[in-house]
Amino acid sequence: MEQKDIYILAIESSCDETAAAVVKNGREVLSNVIYSQIALHTEYGGVVPEIASRKHIEKINQVIAQALSEADKKLEEITAIAVTYGPGLVGALLVGVSAAKAISFATGIPLIGVHHIEGHISANFIENKELEPPFICLVVSGGHSHLVTVKDYGEYEILGRTRDDAAGEAFDKVARAIGLGYPGGPKIDKVSKEGNPEAIRFPRAKVAESEYDFSFSGLKSAVLNYLNGCQMKGEEINQADVAASFQKAVVDVLTEHSIDAVKKHNYRKFAIAGGVASNSSLRNALRDACEKEGIAFYHPSPVYCTDNAAMIGVAGYYEYLKGVRHGFDLNAVPNLKLGERI
Repeated sequence: MEQKDIYILAIESSCDETAAAVVKNGREVLSNVIYSQIALHTEYGGVVPEIASRKHIEKINQVIAQALSEADKKLEEITAIAVTYGPGLVGALLVGVSAAKAISFATGIPLIGVHHIEGHISANFIENKELEPPFICLVVSGGHSHLVTVKDYGEYEILGRTRDDAAGEAFDKVARAIGLGYPGGPKIDKVSKEGNPEAIRFPRAKVAESEYDFSFSGLKSAVLNYLNGCQMKGEEINQADVAASFQKAVVDVLTEHSIDAVKKHNYRKFAIAGGVASNSSLRNALRDACEKEGIAFYHPSPVYCTDNAAMIGVAGYYEYLKGVRHGFDLNAVPNLKLGERI
């Protein structure tokens, strides 16, 4: 008997992107529509949750309609609806979850709640058709820094996580401090290309009792102290050098932890995911390190690194195959832990 194609309509609204996508059989993206609110939040220097939620309400229906239209699919052809239900901003998550529940209720299409970080990890499956678990993945974004063993589809073990600021959060705060503005990651990446990464020696933090955990708040403080010191002494601040030196400190720690974990756990495959995974310096450092150690290196294209619904559709597909279904009591869980099932 010929296997029937599975079409997942996916919705993502965990932060400041309103996104919808249609994914076929877990690996083929038929549409991936993203409405970004970056311009809206830039004037505030970061995401304003209330504004984000309101904008999601405005845009969610047209984004979903556009995703179906671009995929040339009608709702009756959709197998299941996957939606991010955590972690994220509670108001923003609720918009996506409510939209998904409403469609499921009206059509009888099964509903699947997806973990946002599982989505980021799953983004690697879109363009790397040969990639299958097990492998180790570094998830680096505005809210998360996780080093994860992907044991199987939907089965994870966290090896390390940030103790304070996530890598992306540190990028945003340092970018603001040196006058680059929001969003920090892309701006620091760009300016760093003109700077000397060895100009200033910023600290590389290690967490004593956990070799794979990260800590970036000390590094952020060191940058702020350096800037204050320069101002007090009346010294000129070289923006590009500060950006490049800060970025190198972050990249060094992420690379060292990641390669160490892959080697110690005897894996030959390593992937990166999340918004910071599109940072060119981090990609190059990890690619070089993997090459040197004979480790296969995987990464999504930048469009699949930032928040998008295609990655949620991929994660949702594997949840669907496992028989995961959610009822209309599915709720937004802003602090949902990786591997936690609700």
